[in-house]
Amino acid sequence: MRILMVADIVGDVGLRAVKTCLSGIKEELKVDFVVANAENVSDGKGVTKSAAKALFSCGIDVLTTGNHVWDKKEILNYISNEDRIIRPANYPPTVPGKGYYLCSSDNGFKLAVINLMGRVFMPYVDCPFRKADEILEKMDGCDVIIIDFHAEATSEKMALGWYLDGRVTALFGTHTHIQTADERILTRGTAYITDVGMTGPRDSVIGFQIDTILKKFITTLPQKFKVAAAPYQFNAVLIEVDENSGKVLEITRIFDLE
Repeated sequence: MRILMVADIVGDVGLRAVKTCLSGIKEELKVDFVVANAENVSDGKGVTKSAAKALFSCGIDVLTTGNHVWDKKEILNYISNEDRIIRPANYPPTVPGKGYYLCSSDNGFKLAVINLMGRVFMPYVDCPFRKADEILEKMDGCDVIIIDFHAEATSEKMALGWYLDGRVTALFGTHTHIQTADERILTRGTAYITDVGMTGPRDSVIGFQIDTILKKFITTLPQKFKVAAAPYQFNAVLIEVDENSGKVLEITRIFDLE
């Protein structure tokens, strides 16, 4: 089984990159299942119903999110009725939506996608380590378990990767929008990368217009950040899983440019 994790999709440029690249990548690499982080797809912050539906129509199976999940208020109702878009599971249990997605193939192969968020330099949420333990207790008999860990600190991402090594199929870091070169299979078999990167404007500062970001750093005054224009980059990670053993055979970074 081949599973593709598409990096944080930023703005209309990121959406265009998905529309342009994904079908060809799925065909060329024989991808069976696609996960993507969509928390920045609508104007750089949040995700709307229309944007989510556009991404599903491109062939994405599950959308994960992060700290910007609530920035478009319409998501509060939509996420409660659409199982294919999930929010970090370690938000308080009373917030809308679910923190994980479960599905089964025709031959009974069971797959789970879990969304977690870090706590270092991030909004305060429940402990992702304990929340992962709690969810995994419900995943007995699941053949593949994918985690999108939306976090700022590389140390926190690596720590959770080692903590879950051998208990999940893959842990993909998201949020920082810079693809890291540390993809590997950990010692007990879990595929890991600190950050999958960004699918969005290449000539930007993590997806946003360069001049406004520079003004923020140079003057320290508040600025309205706007998503940058084309050209795009498409970042993703592909893993291949042996369906008989559940073991990860390979992890590969993908970096495509317009």
